[in-house]
Amino acid sequence: MRTLYLELNMGAAGDMLTAALLELLPKDRQENVLHTLNGLFPGRVHVERQSLVKCGIPATHLQVIVDGEEEESVDENAHDHGHEHEHPHDHDHENGHDHDHEHHHHHHTSLAQIEEIVNTLPVDPAVKTDILSVYHLLAEAEGHAHGMPVDQIHFHEVGSLDAVVDISAVCVLMHEIAPDVVLASPVHTGQGEVRCAHGILPVPTPATEYLLRGIPTYAREDITGELCTPTGAALLRYFVKDFTSRPVMRVEQTGYGCGKKDFALANIVRAFLGETKEEPADQVAELSCNVDDMTAEEIGYAVEALFAAGARDVFTVPAYMKKNRPGTLITVITDREHEEAIVRTLFANTTTIGVRKTVCERYVLNRTEKTMDTAYGPVRVKTSTGYGTTRTKVEYDDIARIAKEQNRSLRDIREELKL
Repeated sequence: MRTLYLELNMGAAGDMLTAALLELLPKDRQENVLHTLNGLFPGRVHVERQSLVKCGIPATHLQVIVDGEEEESVDENAHDHGHEHEHPHDHDHENGHDHDHEHHHHHHTSLAQIEEIVNTLPVDPAVKTDILSVYHLLAEAEGHAHGMPVDQIHFHEVGSLDAVVDISAVCVLMHEIAPDVVLASPVHTGQGEVRCAHGILPVPTPATEYLLRGIPTYAREDITGELCTPTGAALLRYFVKDFTSRPVMRVEQTGYGCGKKDFALANIVRAFLGETKEEPADQVAELSCNVDDMTAEEIGYAVEALFAAGARDVFTVPAYMKKNRPGTLITVITDREHEEAIVRTLFANTTTIGVRKTVCERYVLNRTEKTMDTAYGPVRVKTSTGYGTTRTKVEYDDIARIAKEQNRSLRDIREELKL
C-alpha cells in the first residue's frame, strides 16, 4: 500500500506541509507544481522555494508573497510564533497574529466569496473540492470559537489569499503524490500564548483546539510558541486517516519542510513516502445458528431485528437438519461493539439454543462519498480504493428515486447522467 506518513514533532502549518510534500516529487514535477501555484493569482501572489538549515538538517521553506508583501508577526519578541505567515481565519479582524500592514485591515472576504475564488482557480475539479472542504472545516472551527454561524465568518483579504495558496498547494500535492493512505504522528501543538486582535489567546488557539478534537496531541515544556496553526490542523483533519507511530514501511522518499523560526528542536515537518504491507483493516464477528422450526415470516422478522441491533450484514442459507428436516442457517456479520446486542437479538427472535462465533479479520477498501448536483437533484457517488483497485458506484436509492419521479428505467437515468 502506497503510504504517506507525516512526522509532526513541531506541529504543522500550511507552508511547512507544502514544502515537505514538494520534496517528495522529482525535480521536474516540483517545478510543475510551483508553476501551478504561481498561476493561481497572476500578478498578486508569488511562491518562492527557499533552502534553509534547521539544526543541521537541510530543508525547504515555501515563502508566499501577496501583493509584494510576506505577512509576518511584528511582535516577535513578546510572543514567539512558530509559523508566521498563516492567518486565514477571522470574522472582524486578524486572529492569531498582529500585523503592521494597516492598509489591508479593512478588507474582508466571506466564505461564499472564498468559494467563488476557489471555483475560478485553474486546478482539477477534484482539487477544488478538497480546497473547499478544508475551508469549510476552518469556517466551522472559527464559528465555534467565536460563537458565530458559519455564514457570518469572514477572512482577511491578504491572509485569505495566502491561505488559499497554502491549502491549494497541499491539495494539489496530495493529488500529485496520490497515496493510498495518509498517516501522521500525534500533533505537537506548542504551548504558551499568542497575540491576536482579540487580545492574548492560549496555545493551541480555540479554533485549532476544535479542529484537533479526537486527534492525539501533546506539548513539550521546553518548546513555547504556536506550532500547529488552524490551517495546518484543518489540513490534517481532512487528509489524515489515523494518527499513530510510523508503521513498518519501505521508504522511497523523504521530504523536509521547515518554518523560519529556530527552536531547540528542528522546526520541520518530515514526510515519508513508501510502501507498507496491507494488513486487515479491522475485525468482525461472524455469529451463526441453525433453526428448523421457524416460519419464513418469523425468520424475516428476525432479520429485520438483527439489522436494527447493528448488524453489518445478515444472510440465510437453506440447510438440512437432524431427522432430515429442512432448516435455515442464519449468519450475522457484526463489528465487535455490537456483538453482545446481536447475540441477545438472536436468542430473543429465533428458536435457537446456541450461537456460534468466529472472529474474522477483514481486508477493506477505503471508502469515500461525494454528492453530485444533477438536473434531477443531488446524487451520492461512492468511491472505494485500495489494493490497486478503484471502484465508483452511484447510490441506488438516489437513482431509483429519479427513475420513479421521471417514470423511466434505471438504465436510462444512468446513461443520461453518465453515472
